[in-house]
Amino acid sequence: MDIFLLILGILCLITGLLGCVVPMLPGPPLAYAGVLLLHITDYADFSPTTLLVGLLVVIVVQVLDYFVPMLGAKYSGGTPWGSRGCLVGTIVGLFFMPWGIILGPFLGAFIGELLGGYQAGRALKSGIGSLLGFLFGTVLKCVVCGYFIWIFVAALI
Repeated sequence: MDIFLLILGILCLITGLLGCVVPMLPGPPLAYAGVLLLHITDYADFSPTTLLVGLLVVIVVQVLDYFVPMLGAKYSGGTPWGSRGCLVGTIVGLFFMPWGIILGPFLGAFIGELLGGYQAGRALKSGIGSLLGFLFGTVLKCVVCGYFIWIFVAALI
């Protein structure tokens, strides 16, 4: 049974890392599930603190993944119009995978700023901010999944 759980854990980690760039897969939760599966086996015994901190990190990263593009739009000079547009673009982008999840926040912030009566230059700046926020969120998810892979491998060695 331990071998089966070990293989399933490895598959969860690989799928989790893939989920950092494929929007339909929840990357960090899958990678965390891989760590939990290893914990169940006789191969590793993680402390409750490690498991709880890992769970907290996964929750924070998943929540941030939805808000970081809006924060990027806001801190790049965007207005509430751009932030709301970014949110709408993110939701609409979910229906046009995979490019919609990348372009949705950008186009939403851009169009939101234009609808708010702002110039195209300012709207573009807000859109680029939301795109950079999305990219930052993707990198953050990859770092978290990489950490889970690292503790998984370190526990086996």
